[in-house]
Amino acid sequence: MCGIAGYVLKRGHADAATVRGMCDVIRHRGPDDFGFRIDGECALGMRRLSIIDLNTGHQPIGNEDGTVWVVFNGEIYNYQQLRRELLTRGHVFRTDSDTETLVHLYEEEGRQGLDRLRGMFAFAIWDANRRRLFIARDRFGKKPLYYAHLPSGLWFGSELKCLRAAGVPLDVDDEALKLYFQFAYIPDPWTAFRGMRKLPPGSWLMYENGRLETGTYWKPPTPAVEPPAGLSREDARAQLRELFDESVRMRMIADVPIGAFLSGGIDSASVVASMALQSREPVRTFSIGFEEAEFNELEYARMVARKYKTQHHEVVVRPDSAELVQKLVRHFDEPFGDSSAIPTWIVSEIAVQHVKVALSGDGGDELFAGYPRFGAMRRLAAWGRVPRAARRAMSGLAASLPYGAFGRNYLHMLSRDSALARYFEANFAPWHFRAMLLRPEWMLPPDEEHLRAVFAPFLLPADADPVSQALYFESSVNLPGDMLVKVDRMSMANSLEVRCPLLDHVLAEFAATLPHSWKMRDGAGGPAGKAILIEALGDRLPAELLNRPKMGFGVPLAKWFRTSLREMLWDHLTGERFIGRGIATRESVQVLLEEHQSGRRDHYHWLWSLLILELWFEDLESERASVQTDCVSPVSAQ
Repeated sequence: MCGIAGYVLKRGHADAATVRGMCDVIRHRGPDDFGFRIDGECALGMRRLSIIDLNTGHQPIGNEDGTVWVVFNGEIYNYQQLRRELLTRGHVFRTDSDTETLVHLYEEEGRQGLDRLRGMFAFAIWDANRRRLFIARDRFGKKPLYYAHLPSGLWFGSELKCLRAAGVPLDVDDEALKLYFQFAYIPDPWTAFRGMRKLPPGSWLMYENGRLETGTYWKPPTPAVEPPAGLSREDARAQLRELFDESVRMRMIADVPIGAFLSGGIDSASVVASMALQSREPVRTFSIGFEEAEFNELEYARMVARKYKTQHHEVVVRPDSAELVQKLVRHFDEPFGDSSAIPTWIVSEIAVQHVKVALSGDGGDELFAGYPRFGAMRRLAAWGRVPRAARRAMSGLAASLPYGAFGRNYLHMLSRDSALARYFEANFAPWHFRAMLLRPEWMLPPDEEHLRAVFAPFLLPADADPVSQALYFESSVNLPGDMLVKVDRMSMANSLEVRCPLLDHVLAEFAATLPHSWKMRDGAGGPAGKAILIEALGDRLPAELLNRPKMGFGVPLAKWFRTSLREMLWDHLTGERFIGRGIATRESVQVLLEEHQSGRRDHYHWLWSLLILELWFEDLESERASVQTDCVSPVSAQ
């Protein structure tokens, strides 16, 4: 696990100082080692967090004759199998690391070799003979990769701060911020800056002779509505159990201590159970809780810890922990409004005191329809048969209702023409709410066609099953844009590697073949989703976990914003700096603050998003002010 950075110039020679500066700002991603290579116009650099082959895994790593070099962030779980194959083809290995496998696989198969990889990764390969830079990112986007294609050349790094350190212009992308206002994060491939982009999950990039080419080698499979022919539910449970254990087992390979995040949910508990059943040593587990009972899952986590006799560690998060907010802003590099970043940072901070690797349960909800929103999509499917004229009337009625009128946003959601539009409206910031808060120039167009154009590569056809559309969007956009960004930045900020067994692509492809009816169940009591997963693994878990309502990994911000964080919140959102940005009116912000403070409504999600945005702007302005205008970087020198 590492952080990588580098660039290729159109003209001139690369220099060590620039690539070192790009790597220095991500030292947290790899505090154990630093390495770089300069070859004419190309510079590759890395910061290493040593996990496998501690003694000889120094990067960059080259091939036998030094014509192909790689810098790599992540883990290739099937590297030993690939290594054996490459040895039979005559390749010579100088290390025992998974990194070197990438060099020889590229020599043999080029970009087609991506199909052979099983793991999480972002890597860059410099092919000196062809003067070609080849970059790739894993299928789900667990490992990040940012780039900037400029007149001076191509720049890349594991975090936006790598590009910022190199001098790539910090021109704010207003269109990306409009997406932030709806989704509370900026989806791939956009960033908060016009000149910088994210390489999407399952994609590759090639830069050769000043030309940029990109492509996709994998997309999430389309979720099935009907089971495969000949597959019984019993057989599916058995296969799912086997694939799950294999995925966990592969992610337990390390030359350093490993552990697991343990919430009170089914996914992380299943991972811990599988680890315990396949390990000779007690599993190290890490949990956090809150003083507020409605957010506290510690007792459920303890049930699992007791059952499997884990070495359990936990901490209770209190309001003063939210002082982390400034650190969060700097580590995300762009506005990111998911407040569960706070507990993710804290559980990572605890874990890294004992281990260097932690397994997590991320991905179970997206693969097995665990979120309540999927059941809502199924229930709302019938609204597609309502005549358009009736929906237009509902839309007009919603628009005529005053702000705060009961059911206004819900009515507007029902009036939308398609299942996807209803999904966006129900599960992200409602259009009428944004229209009340934001000035018109910061609003996305209200029509579905705009969002379909924006997310075209990441959506199923409009006539696809509604639940399938929601599942696909969750796995192709929401998962890599929100959940995995949060886990990567907060864990790597603490120099901790996190592995996600449920996001093994072989397991995910099998899960996609299982119909919705096997994943979701009707009726009261217990979780509505993940039925087949519970059937496959539930016998390993305490019964209390199987029948409890789903609980998100949230924080009691609503209370904190009325108490310990009130002054910070009001100072930033009512100050002249924020109001002067022309994003929201003073009156609308005041309404949100006063309604939340009085308890009439909970606006903590929006208030957190706005607070993060303002702190990001202030951090950006501070950075711009600190830049020495007489310093010339390779970016501006070309």
